[in-house]
Amino acid sequence: MSKLSAAITAVGAYVPDFVLTNKILETMVDTNDEWITSRTGIKERRILKKEGEGTSYLAIKAAEDLIRKSNLDPKEIDMIIVATATPDIQVSATAAYVASEIGAVNAFGYDLQAACSSFLYGMSTAASYIESGRYKKVLLIGADKMSSIIDYTDRTTCIIFGDGGGAVLFEPNNEGLGLQDEYLRVDGVGRNFLKIEAGGSILPPSEETVKNRQHFVKQDGKTVFKFAVSNMADAAEKIMKQNNLSNEDLDWLVPHQANKRIINATASRAGVDDSKVMMNIAKYGNTTSATLPLLLNDYESQLKKGDNLVFAAFGGGFTWGAIYLKWAYNS
Repeated sequence: MSKLSAAITAVGAYVPDFVLTNKILETMVDTNDEWITSRTGIKERRILKKEGEGTSYLAIKAAEDLIRKSNLDPKEIDMIIVATATPDIQVSATAAYVASEIGAVNAFGYDLQAACSSFLYGMSTAASYIESGRYKKVLLIGADKMSSIIDYTDRTTCIIFGDGGGAVLFEPNNEGLGLQDEYLRVDGVGRNFLKIEAGGSILPPSEETVKNRQHFVKQDGKTVFKFAVSNMADAAEKIMKQNNLSNEDLDWLVPHQANKRIINATASRAGVDDSKVMMNIAKYGNTTSATLPLLLNDYESQLKKGDNLVFAAFGGGFTWGAIYLKWAYNS
């Protein structure tokens, strides 16, 4: 019997109905469609407008989509990881609420936060639990309601982000499929360039922090872009070299959808043809923890058992890395 590995066996996704187009943004801030498209590749993004609903709503809908498509009994789920930068509330884990709402009565769970690398790091975590032999079904959900932390008077950030959720199920595999290798890194200098200034333990909420709009995402765009291009491309190249993967061997590059120029730079460094690069940034923007599972959901029908996939992401912190995975099923 071959070594036990952790394979993705099902995917699901959800995006809100409301479409925030570049044309609508033109009426909100000093920007235009041509400027946004040429610099980011984004044409529109989805926004959760439902009153009183947060990230858990997106996560639950994505999980329910997976459950429906795969005929999964929620009672069989052992564990739920919710990768998110926008939990419903502080202290109480969003994963606990999601588990209860989808009927995963036998599961435990928690949230995982590594900004835009959250889902990538979640893949490593979920796979480790499966490979240990302790659990058989781990549901990994990437979901973010980015509109809840975006300042729609700040044209440097409001054009980039959208809301969405995606889910994958990890199960044991004895055919050599699933997660093969990973290269994950951090650099704490990143907290100076991409952050929400207030609301944490260093600067708790106050009337002043609200007045100063310090509870929204702020970034030094040029610095973040430089780090992202360099490190995300470097990680993809490294994981391919570590596993003797040529560009011919690679079937799909699955890159975090932050900026089309970053995606193109990563593909170029890895020597991957455009036809092998998953991309949906034009219609969703950057959904942070949800970008990778949304890609898998959109491209699921094109994936074949045994396909070689390289995932790459870069996020605040800084956090970044790449994962090599062999696809485990035909749709």
